[in-house]
Amino acid sequence: MFCVYDIFYVTLRLKHIYCIYYNMKRFSLSTLFAAFSALMAFAQSSWTADNGNGTYTNPLFYDEFSDPDIIRVGDDYYLAGTTMHAVPGLVILHSKDLVNWEFASYCFDRFDFPEDKFALKNHQEVYGRGIWAPCIRYANGQFYVFSNINGKGLQCYTAKDIKGPWKHHNLKGNIYDLGVLFDDDGKIYAIHKYGEVHCTELKPDMSGPVEGSDRVIIPEGNGIGEGHHMYKIDGMYYLISTDYSPNGRTTCSRSKSIWGPYETRIIQADETYGYHGVGRTMVPRGTKYRIGEDGTKFGVNPASPDATGCDNAHQGGIVQAKDGTWWALFMQDFHSIGRTVCLMPMTWEDGWPMVGLKGNLGRAPRTWFKPDTKLGCYSIGEEPQPMRAPYERSDDFNGKSLKPIWQWNHNPEEKLWSLKGGKLRIQAQPAEQLMWARNTLTQRVIGPKSIATVELYTKGMKDGDVCGLGNINVPCSWIGLVKQGNTLSLRSFEQMTNDTVVVPSGFAGDKIWLRCIGDYDNNQMQYAYSTDGVNFQTVGRMMPLTYQLISFQGSRHALFAFNVKGKQGGYAEFDNFTVEEPCADRSKNIPYAYGKTIRIINKATGRPMIALKHGVLHDTHAGDKSELTKFKVIDRGQGRVALQCADGRYVKVYGDGLPGDVRFFTDDAPFAGGATRLSDDDFYRTTFLWQDFLDHDFMLLSLKNHKYVGKSPTTGSSYSCDYAGPDPARKNGAVLMYEVVE
Repeated sequence: MFCVYDIFYVTLRLKHIYCIYYNMKRFSLSTLFAAFSALMAFAQSSWTADNGNGTYTNPLFYDEFSDPDIIRVGDDYYLAGTTMHAVPGLVILHSKDLVNWEFASYCFDRFDFPEDKFALKNHQEVYGRGIWAPCIRYANGQFYVFSNINGKGLQCYTAKDIKGPWKHHNLKGNIYDLGVLFDDDGKIYAIHKYGEVHCTELKPDMSGPVEGSDRVIIPEGNGIGEGHHMYKIDGMYYLISTDYSPNGRTTCSRSKSIWGPYETRIIQADETYGYHGVGRTMVPRGTKYRIGEDGTKFGVNPASPDATGCDNAHQGGIVQAKDGTWWALFMQDFHSIGRTVCLMPMTWEDGWPMVGLKGNLGRAPRTWFKPDTKLGCYSIGEEPQPMRAPYERSDDFNGKSLKPIWQWNHNPEEKLWSLKGGKLRIQAQPAEQLMWARNTLTQRVIGPKSIATVELYTKGMKDGDVCGLGNINVPCSWIGLVKQGNTLSLRSFEQMTNDTVVVPSGFAGDKIWLRCIGDYDNNQMQYAYSTDGVNFQTVGRMMPLTYQLISFQGSRHALFAFNVKGKQGGYAEFDNFTVEEPCADRSKNIPYAYGKTIRIINKATGRPMIALKHGVLHDTHAGDKSELTKFKVIDRGQGRVALQCADGRYVKVYGDGLPGDVRFFTDDAPFAGGATRLSDDDFYRTTFLWQDFLDHDFMLLSLKNHKYVGKSPTTGSSYSCDYAGPDPARKNGAVLMYEVVE
């Protein structure tokens, strides 16, 4: 938390970081106001990675944003991501600091191909296909976004302004999951394919590939995957790729020529941030899955909580920040939310762009300092970037257009929906099930927990209509009203069990509130309803959720209306869609933010830390509540902390941090009154960056060796500071929990 002393009395010491009091005259009123704004903004209503203190916590977004590609143009960053079958398509976000993002544009409003499959007509669909894995570039005074549409080949969208308008170029050809390089000689290269990596030259007018230019630049057998991102840095060609065989990792290949030969290294592996894979929806071998069929015909394959698999951070782009530092923006599977983006610092080592920090390469912290952050305080006259979430998720439908958070499930029938009278009206079209319902309006769920509520007006419904709030996923589910003749009934459907729950009491009104209660980190959700907007009753069970590779999307809220009797039905009207995020305000997650003394418990063993009189940090039995199990978390600003035992000693990392070398420093006050007595080395050896894992889980990252404090759950060794990171189950001894003592 950005403390009040930081706001009023902080000034920068070049060699190391100390707060020096009584220097308020150095700050302008505008700087003080900006700092106060940053402090107040921390109480967020929607997730943002910005912690308000010069640090950020991954993920950048707690909703789906897959296949990210990043560029910087001057002082501005632009991030493009996959949208699959949803429209508007190919989303672009804008940032000034790589942490706070805002919506910039979509590259197209609708798929401009006439086939039924793009519009969900006649049981034709593009679930899990559509448009995906974009590459964004800026050259020749304009923006380019390249991407593949299944069955249509390579597409390119160009614009002079990031907000559009965008021009569509269909290059065709078998080029997908590509990286594009505008080389110094004016030639344009596309790098593509899996395993056997190809390079194809593109025509400058975007009319197609240059005939005969396709060549293999990396042969099969070199452990290279797909999702390529090509860069030319200081005359050297660098290809960033991702591979999933046999598990996920990020590779870098480099050469002095675009055509090779290339040498390859792994630059990132096994970073899960303590998240294991979620169960996958599985189709039995030898069968063909059909969207919308009986969910009992397929199963969910539970993922092992101990396995890294392919869910770890992988595919994405890299960028050099304005301050010269390098960053990776890679996607990671965040349970049923789908794939989202993590921001990872990079370190150049022997000419290789390694993910992570010196001393711990290949892994990256969940919480780290924002790009351009001046450690110790904000620079004089420098104002922090406004903290913001990319979207407004709630919508009262009073505007002339939908908010950019909304996307249609395939191309909609434009004449059969409208914004009218402050409500969204959707005409019911024939469909036997939600996944085939046209004009279904969706937005991504947001984690780790959220509650979505909408008002449904029923007066326009006709016989056979089914209208309500659903979850577009495989399997899908919904809660809504069904009209049979003149009778309305409230029902909830779950595809996984092919089960419908009917609420016994009849519904006689013309308005009902429907709600989705999501616990997405734990892969579950439940529906509820209300007839007064105040008192809600749950319906059905707490349903399990998955992330799957059928639609290649996580869970999505859906507003829908369809008719099961094969005819054009009536209409549903929706109003006041709201999203509440109980975990968005993280100001109370970190105990130093409100001055508490805590007991620290190792998540792997359930045993508390204890400061042995012998001088070593160890553990004790589960019921021990003695004084030496109590620690005060001392705020050193910008997320940095020191741990002080109740007897006054401070935790310090000695040597390389091997077991037994996490001991105690006996200076009476090594930061506050005694700051001037603390050497640079002692400062960093007694300072940790708090890694926020939510729900009282955390880690401590040493600012001396960039590794984590932890204790083996099996060997009996004392605490060390030599852990590279958490395992997927958070049971390797590096993930800690805290409980407030006083």
